[in-house]
Order: sequence, then C-alpha cells, then structure tokens
Amino acid sequence: MSNLVDAASAAASAGRWQDAERLWNQVRATDPRHVQALYSLGVHAFQRRDTANAIDLLQQARACAPADPMIPLTLSVVFRDTGDPAREWAAIGEALTIEPYFLPGLLSKAEFLERSRGRRVAAPAFRNALKVAPAEPAHWPAALRRRLEHALNVVRDDADECAAFLQQQLSADRSASAAALDTRWVEAASILAGKSRPYPSQCNDLHVPRLAALPFYPRELFPWIAALESKTERIRGELLQLLDSHPQMFRPYIQYRPGDPVNQWKTLNHSLQWSAFHLWEHGKPVAEHIALCPETTQALAAIDAVEIDGICPNAMFSALTPGTTIPPHTGETNARLVGHLPLVTPERCALRVGHDWRTWTAGEVMVFDDTIEHEARNDSDQLRVVLIFDVWNPLLSQDDRHCVTTLARAIRRFRQPEGA
Repeated sequence: MSNLVDAASAAASAGRWQDAERLWNQVRATDPRHVQALYSLGVHAFQRRDTANAIDLLQQARACAPADPMIPLTLSVVFRDTGDPAREWAAIGEALTIEPYFLPGLLSKAEFLERSRGRRVAAPAFRNALKVAPAEPAHWPAALRRRLEHALNVVRDDADECAAFLQQQLSADRSASAAALDTRWVEAASILAGKSRPYPSQCNDLHVPRLAALPFYPRELFPWIAALESKTERIRGELLQLLDSHPQMFRPYIQYRPGDPVNQWKTLNHSLQWSAFHLWEHGKPVAEHIALCPETTQALAAIDAVEIDGICPNAMFSALTPGTTIPPHTGETNARLVGHLPLVTPERCALRVGHDWRTWTAGEVMVFDDTIEHEARNDSDQLRVVLIFDVWNPLLSQDDRHCVTTLARAIRRFRQPEGA
C-alpha cells in the first residue's frame, strides 16, 4: 500500500495526472476509506470538471478525516466554481471552525467577503490573515504569496482611505473641530483605521507605572525653558568653537563591544555618523568637556535636571551627519524626559516620537518621553546638532522622585557582584 501511495504522489508531483489518478484508484480499491486517495481523486475529478463526483469524493474524505481543515476548504473552491456562494461560505466556516488560525482559510474568507461585499468589509478579514502569516514577505509560503500580496495591498489602501475618512469626519463635526486639531485625535483615527499602532512607554530600565505616555510635553510645564532658550546664541558659540578646534572630541554615540548584539544599531555602531560631545554621561560629569563649555554648563544648571543612579543626568551636543537616520528605539526610564535645544538645524531634519513627527527650530526647546519609540532623520546635506539633556518628568511629585532614586540605588546595589 505504501508503495502505491508514494507512486501516486510522485506521479501527481510530476504532473502525470492520468497515472496519478489510476494509482489512487488502486489505493482506494484496497482501502475505500483511504483519506488521501479520496481527497486526491476528488481534486482530479474537479480538474476534469466532473463537479458532482468531485463533491462526492471530497465529502467522503471529510467524513473520514473530520479534523482536517483543508478538505472543507477545497470543497469551498468547488462550490465557488459552481456558483454556489452559500455552500462556499459554509465550507470556509467549517474549515475555520476546525482551525481558527488556518491561514488559507482566513484568506478564503477575506476573498469571499471582497467578492460579495466589497473591499471595505473584507479589509479587516485580510488584516486578520496577515496577522497569522509570517511577518516577513520573504518567508511567505510560495503557494500563498500572490494571495498574501493582494491582502497586503488591500489592507494598506484601506488604512489610508479609512484614516482620511475618519479625520474628515472629525473635522466636519463642529463640536469636535477644536479637539480634532489635537494630534492625539489624529493618532486615534490612524490607530482605528489600522494605519498605525499605539505607542506605549517601553522602558529599558526603571518603569514608573500609571504615568501618562505623552510623546511631546507642553512647554508650559517647564518654567526654566525661556531662560535656557535665551542662552541659545552663547551655547551655539561654544558648540561652533568645539567643532572648529576640537572635532576629535566628538565620539560615536553608539559603541557596542565585540560580541554584543547590536540589533538595529549595526550601521551606527562606532560610527561618527551619530556622534556626541558629552558634558554628563550616565550621571557622571565629564570634567574636561565641562571646562570647555562654561556658558552651556551655566545654562544647564538652571534646568530641573534629573538624578537617577547609573542613568542620569546626561547632557551632550548630539551631531547627525547628512543622510543619517537614527533607527527606532526606546530609552531607559519614563521618570525622566529628554530635552532638545536645537542649535544647527538645516531643513529636512525631523524627529518622530510615537505617532508624532516634529522638526527642529533653532533656539526652541522641545521635551519628549524617550521611552516611547522614537527615531530621527537628517535628510539634508548639512550637519545637524542639538543640545540634549535630561529633566524630571513633571508629572512626578517630590515623593515620587524620592521613590525613583531609592529604587534605582537599590537595584544597582542588589545587582553588585558578591564581595564588591
């Protein structure tokens, strides 16, 4: 029996359909309930346009193997070909009842909805199918590639159309028009349409729970901003002097050791495409650098600088060369926020935090939560430089701050090697 099954399968794989059907009939003659023989003969009958026989054989196979979702799904193809949508839909439903995450079944469901009810109804079903498929198109099964490409195109087009429609509805509603100008409602529409996803706070170190995850914070929360901005020209003067006389003191910001997993940082690892001149680094002052920047040091003394053991404060001139992109990443703790004082700001440079994109304007401070996924781009042909510094999250009380510093010290003490 096994030799017959192997021979029949080999004949089918080689496209010798008559030989395959003859051999499957021999298998069935020996075992009338042989599932593979019944299924294959049903497929052969369908290829010959013998629809009635195909349905009968596939239904026999289904009765013999009720847990195989491929059999009712194949029946759905036969019913589609014969113009019987009710039975086609029922067969797809049966396949998905057996295996709810059966990718061919999910695609068939979406395709049925697209044919019968249109793309807008089908798009959520295509989106569900893509959730089950491998994330990378290069890993898609060859037999499903064309269908998955179609699913991806439907989902992308639908997200664009839906987001635009939702935003138009927000703007058209006079009672919501003021709120619609708020970027959070633009983002809400984008998430609802499936065009983007929520961006939560993702801390690599200390996470303060129940703290709002705001991409950019209103400047009204930081009374020191105006004073810092008033020192922009003096700070820029020190920066330009450094770039002119001490360029070698700018070093790569990303410096992984050999053997460390570099992940998204491979391109920038040990690269001067993103370089920094540190004034404070991981809570420690860099005395030599501070001595070269008295105006900048004095200006930073007036901000609400955060001190968290082993993490903060940090302050640096951050330089991004033309054509460089800092890939999406997240920071250490949402107890601190990151401030930018833009100093050298060519056009076509931008920062994304979560859903929101901002451009830098020289002398205008922006403060954001770097534990929300963020990235930066310099698409210009000039150097971009900003002064980066850490401040306390203004949503934390003094007692909260004390708890943060206590926890940070405690975890580092706990992780010290024995005897240290």
